[in-house]
Amino acid sequence: MVRIRFFDTYEREVRDFEPLNRDEVGLYACGPTVYHYAHIGNLRTYIFVDLLRRCLEMAGYTVHHVENITDVGHLTSDADTGEDKMEIGSRRTGMNAWEMAEFYADAFKSDLESLNIQSPEVWCKATDHIQEQIDFIKDLEQKGYTYPTKDGIYFNSRKLNNYGHLARLDTAGLKAGARVKQGERQFVTDFALWKFSLPDEQRQMEWDSPWGKGFPGWHIECSAMSAHYLGDFFDIHCGGMDHIPIHHTNEIAQTEASRGTRLANFWMHGYFLKMDKARMSKSSGDFLRLQSLLDAGYEPLAYRYYCLTAHYRSELSFSWESLDAANTTLQRLYSTAFEWGEAGDISIPFLSRFQEHIFNDLNLPRALSVAWELIRSDEPDSVKKATLLKFDEVFGLDIAGWEPIDVLIPDEVQRLVDERLAARTIKDWALADQLRTRIAELGFSVEDSETATTVRPLS
Repeated sequence: MVRIRFFDTYEREVRDFEPLNRDEVGLYACGPTVYHYAHIGNLRTYIFVDLLRRCLEMAGYTVHHVENITDVGHLTSDADTGEDKMEIGSRRTGMNAWEMAEFYADAFKSDLESLNIQSPEVWCKATDHIQEQIDFIKDLEQKGYTYPTKDGIYFNSRKLNNYGHLARLDTAGLKAGARVKQGERQFVTDFALWKFSLPDEQRQMEWDSPWGKGFPGWHIECSAMSAHYLGDFFDIHCGGMDHIPIHHTNEIAQTEASRGTRLANFWMHGYFLKMDKARMSKSSGDFLRLQSLLDAGYEPLAYRYYCLTAHYRSELSFSWESLDAANTTLQRLYSTAFEWGEAGDISIPFLSRFQEHIFNDLNLPRALSVAWELIRSDEPDSVKKATLLKFDEVFGLDIAGWEPIDVLIPDEVQRLVDERLAARTIKDWALADQLRTRIAELGFSVEDSETATTVRPLS
């Protein structure tokens, strides 16, 4: 196998990746909490996961990809207080929690399909694995890592010497929680494993357990389900960077206490998409869905291309202008590749340079630059086509499936297009720009490649 290097958040360094099981890779990704639609910031994380998987597959590995769906237990506060987001979403939508979970899970999967994100080998729902979570908690209890409170069973984080290593938490500097009221955590980093249903609470999702009727905490589900499908120590666990200080830290703590491992050999995290210099979030009620981009006239894969332009470990600032540029560039890539005709042999030198970048911590911006060098190169068109299609096994832009849309161009628009072509021929760029503007006013766009001019209706 080829040499691959990834940044491991646990070790805080880029290091060589070697699978634990020869040519197979166990990959677990934290999936959505299905109380609302995913916003495009969430979807950037899943594009990163898909690129990671495609990179591993290009390297020749069989990837066993498992992804969870959180449909119970994710409370509104990271301090394990507040209400279950599923209950809140149920009131907002008018659906019961089970119906709502199915609705938003289907919407999420539809978004992934639109972005050409491959489905995992296993989708696992928290509500389908209650017994696995109870068994995990029982093991922690037997080993002395839990304590009861009025509202649940909690994990005693102070019993681990290296708790918080993933996030480099200064646990010594954290203040202990005041033990005045019965039911509060004993220490600020302790977290809920099982929450009790309160006597005056009417919950839609609750189960019997050795400790009383209730529901699992958010963190226990991922430890229990990932171990169930991939084993107690597998290759890669990934998710958004917001999971580092709490969710993934607590997953590691539970697994170290129960199984003696840090759960995954590599911990990898995708960074945020930012808008107006602020983190995009569903909590404000003001967020962009993939459907928002579609309604604005963009193809889903224009957003995927946009995400390829930044490294997964760097924040990406969203703007409509940047998305416009990505959309235009992607359409030029499609039309150019289509005009090349049939694919021939792959250029090994270009493929080697491409793989050098993607196998070096998924450097997709550099890989994209190699693709454009290929397009501008003197290689035969058939070689360019075959090589670009090989690149697209990782890019995931469906270049092979693109075809131009037959559009009826009104006579007035065609006349302006012809005039613009004549202006470009004599290098009257000012007139050509004026004619482009007039064409746009009539509802059409003009895109130029090295060999053709394409006219499309504005969405």
